[in-house]
Amino acid sequence: MNGGLVRIREMIGQITPSERIIADYILAHPHELAHMSVADLAERSGGSQAAIIRLCKSLGLKGYPELKMKVIGDLQSKERYEYREFRPNDSIDTIVQNVSYNNVQSILDTMKILDLHHLQQAVEALSKASRIFFYGVGASNLIAQDAQQKFLRINKPSFTFTDPTVQLTAAVTVRSDDVAVGISYSGETKPVIQSLIYANEVGAPSIGITKYGHTTLGSVAAIPLHIASTENEIRSGAMASRIAQLNLIDILYLGVASANFEEAVQYLQRSRNVLGDMEKIETRK
Repeated sequence: MNGGLVRIREMIGQITPSERIIADYILAHPHELAHMSVADLAERSGGSQAAIIRLCKSLGLKGYPELKMKVIGDLQSKERYEYREFRPNDSIDTIVQNVSYNNVQSILDTMKILDLHHLQQAVEALSKASRIFFYGVGASNLIAQDAQQKFLRINKPSFTFTDPTVQLTAAVTVRSDDVAVGISYSGETKPVIQSLIYANEVGAPSIGITKYGHTTLGSVAAIPLHIASTENEIRSGAMASRIAQLNLIDILYLGVASANFEEAVQYLQRSRNVLGDMEKIETRK
């Protein structure tokens, strides 16, 4: 059980000032938490016991014992990466390490906060879907295109649209036996949110892929799936968060393929054969 520190870092900008006092103290002194009661933490941090309980609720946890266990779990983990910013005149070696570490950390942090129950619900919904609509704008549309390509290979009719207007037009054609997947790191992309609202209106399962915390997309989606990637305003959310989103798409894709293994393998082999034949034709030219 871990992910306590990840949850705090991801939520730090969304919690109240009184909760922020507690959160800042925990991030600065995580090793002390193992031996502290609620009263001890309130006294050491300069906050209140009520603020600690509210913080736990904001983090989606049942209470202080769960928060403590998750923080202790983080400290026991051998994974020791930190998000790194770029600086003026960084060497190419530094850039290689920083970008790679950030991408790795984004995936590791997402593993810690993924709700496996919601993930299973998403896989089941996608497995049953007659059609899958992937919605995303800008960088998130690249994730949607990748998802469409993957699910088509296992015979799951899938659609995505680069034009937000066409996206909304297609959204109103969604039926109850379809699935709508909205992708937005910020969770506030209006065309994506509206597309999922249309899906909800007809009773189609809706899946939202967005950052951890309180977002409109997360609240609209029937099945919210959260990623972790501590991005700042300079390093846009299209970097490490993109890798976390792609990784989550791969998880969903393999989840569906595994649940329909025999059929999926057949279609994957067919698509591989087609692509192989195409390469042979190009070689002859």
